[in-house]
Parts: sequence; C-alpha cells; structure tokens
Amino acid sequence: MSDPSEFNDQMLSLGLARVSEAAAVATEGLIGRGDEEAVDQAAVDAMRGALNELDIRGTIVIGEGERDAAPMLFIGEEVGCGQGPEVDIAVDPLEGTTLTARDMPDALTVVAMGPRHSMLHAPDVYMDKLAIGPGFAQGIISLDMSPTERITTFAAAKGCKKTEVTVCILQRPRHEELIGEVRETGARIRLIADGDVAGVIHCADARRTGIDMYMGSGGAPEGVLAAAALKCIGGQIQGRLMFRTDKEKMRGRSAGITAFNKIYARDDMIRSEVIFAATGVTDGSLLNGVRRADGFLTTETLLMRSKTGYVRHMRCRRKT
Repeated sequence: MSDPSEFNDQMLSLGLARVSEAAAVATEGLIGRGDEEAVDQAAVDAMRGALNELDIRGTIVIGEGERDAAPMLFIGEEVGCGQGPEVDIAVDPLEGTTLTARDMPDALTVVAMGPRHSMLHAPDVYMDKLAIGPGFAQGIISLDMSPTERITTFAAAKGCKKTEVTVCILQRPRHEELIGEVRETGARIRLIADGDVAGVIHCADARRTGIDMYMGSGGAPEGVLAAAALKCIGGQIQGRLMFRTDKEKMRGRSAGITAFNKIYARDDMIRSEVIFAATGVTDGSLLNGVRRADGFLTTETLLMRSKTGYVRHMRCRRKT
C-alpha cells in the first residue's frame, strides 16, 4: 500500500465529484432513447476524460473488463495527469445502462478512490453479497447462514418481528429460490431492476429508505464500490466471489485471488481510507437525475469521505 499520508482525501474529493458529474452530464441527451451502447460509451468517455485531468497517478482496479475490452475503462488502465499521489480507482461509469436507455429510476455514475493497493482487485465475475446498516455487532449475520437464519438473527438484534424486516434483492431469474425463501420467513422484499450499489447504500439509512438488508448476487466490481460507500457512511457488507468456469478462475488468479471461497468483509475489500462519489442520471430514491431546463444542466451528487464520515449532497447547475 502506498503511504496513506500522501492521500489528501479532502483535496481530492471535489475533483472526484467532478468526475462522476461529467459522466452523468454526458448521458443527458441519450436518456430514454433506447441505445444502451451509445449512452454507456458517452459515460465512459466523459469519465476517462475527467479522471485524466486530476493530479493523480491512478490505476483502475475495479472497472469494466480486461485491457482487450477497451475503449471501456479497463482493469489496469492508468489515468490521471501522471503527477501526484498513486491511487486505486474503482468505477462504474454508468450503473444502470438499461435503466438509462429506458428512462427508468435509479441510474447512477459511480467512482471511488483510495491509496494505491488499498482496494480488493476483484475480477469481473459475480459476487454473492450480503449487507446491513450500521449499529449492529460486527459479523452478526454471514453469507454462511441461510437466508432464513440471516433474517431471524437480524430481527432479534433489531428487536423487531421478522415481518418488519425488508430485504432488497435484484430481480433476476437466478434469485427465484432466494426470493421464495425470504418470503417464507414473512419478511418484505424490495425488488430492484438494476443498480445494486444503490441497493446496498439504502441499507445504511433504513429509517429513510425502509430497507434493512441486501441479499443476492451481482457484479463483483459493484460489490467493491458498495463496500467503499459503506466504509464512508457505516454498515457491513460481505462478499464471496463466484467462479463459474475455469476461465473465470484464471481471471481470478490473474487478479491475485487464491482462496476462491473466501468471504470478504467490508474492510477486506477497502483496506484504507476512501472517497466515494455518485451522481444521479435518472431520478431515483438516492439522487435526482440530470436535468436540462432554461439553458442550464442540473446535477445532484453524493460525495463521501471515510476518514471523517463526511457526507455531502451537492447540487450543481451549469450553462449548456
């Protein structure tokens, strides 16, 4: 890990917010037009350009594939102006490509930054995830528990009935069995079409969102980004990488993964201080989307720093 003293999170944070804002602004003219490839490419290009303006020596450790997937922001890509601190960067230039193309809620642009070698180098595979908000004993629930055991244990810790627990789950055919077991406990389910970074973040503010827990599998990159958010605002997340083929195992070995069944806690995925920024693309429960009116573009960004617990909602208006 690079010297954390070189990582001035306060100085770097506003620059990181501009990175997520730039990606969101680039999508505005393509929202609702049905072209997933074009809107994703617009976000990627804008995020890369904004990252290259920062005074950093950055490496993409959580991205959208390997080098041969360019022009996506690929794992191992170097960004920044080549001066300043060495940093790890995790990106999802457009979390919710389909949501954006269809003008559906909760699409975001997301980026996180920490000192070099501070983030889990998760390969582009699936990850089984489990998350809850702050205020509970560490490790109170685990991926090694069944969904029923998780809900029963969580309800006892919260001092509520199982019927008063709400679980957020990504709506996918692979989750049918999980959804069925959760329903049998009597717990409520909030199904989401996409965007599991936002789904995990919602656990950290259950009083406002009504979501107590996140369960299910999704992209490993999104798992590390969600861990970065919870590192800033509190809460627990566990992730287990899912290797379905020999090719995926080879990808894991290339990323330095040797224990294929290991459960990674939040601080295993994010091992030092981190900055997290997300900007709304379409209106959602977390942030308002980018809007054009009266000759101006307006964005809303969530900017967080783990070192101080700093959380800022930023509304920016610029001339078009």
